[in-house]
Amino acid sequence: MMKYKSLFIDLDDTLWDTYHNNKECLEEVYTAHHFDRYYASFEAFFEIYWPHNNLLWEQYRNNEIDRQTLIIERFRYMLRPLGIEDTKSVLAINNDFLQRTTRKTRLVPGAIELLEYLRPSYRMYILSNGFREVQFKKLCNSGLAPYFKRMILSEDACIQKPHKEIFDFALKNTNSRRSESLMIGDSWEADIIGAHNSKIDQLWLNPKGLPAKEFIPTYTVGSLEEIKRIL
Repeated sequence: MMKYKSLFIDLDDTLWDTYHNNKECLEEVYTAHHFDRYYASFEAFFEIYWPHNNLLWEQYRNNEIDRQTLIIERFRYMLRPLGIEDTKSVLAINNDFLQRTTRKTRLVPGAIELLEYLRPSYRMYILSNGFREVQFKKLCNSGLAPYFKRMILSEDACIQKPHKEIFDFALKNTNSRRSESLMIGDSWEADIIGAHNSKIDQLWLNPKGLPAKEFIPTYTVGSLEEIKRIL
């Protein structure tokens, strides 16, 4: 199918295995900073941290909080029971975590194989809400960088997915036509709703088989391998 010329692809949990990479890093931070002096186990820590972190990212996407609030509050919330609340100490632990994430290279199964398949036929761009200093390192260290012409971040557009403006920014800055572009991502809220509202076709990576809400996306797949049957 050569209808599309430009593919905008999300990075986190679409190509780069955010859940497992971040969980591994969090366990390293948990051990290095002796969080076990309060939490019964790493799993007990993680069961609180992960939904709290996801809530903050949702607020960030909706412009309810800024980047700095997200960075500080995701760890301050967890460190307060240990008696750590000052911003400097919280930021030091956050920075330790972020540096560790840039060195992780676990990808979503089939990521490289899919990109090899797509590269001859499409222009590919990363479109991400992640932070610049982290995303570029993740892309390079995991071997993904050579497949992409450019990475477009919410920090460049000054607004996050799912807002229409970031998709307009991506189209304009890649000389892409709306009708010839496809957004590929795992997040219903950020990637699929955002592209739909921007009148860009959507391909939803939905390995858990979650139900679509409000509308049916252009395409839905359960794995990256299935995308080869569509593109």
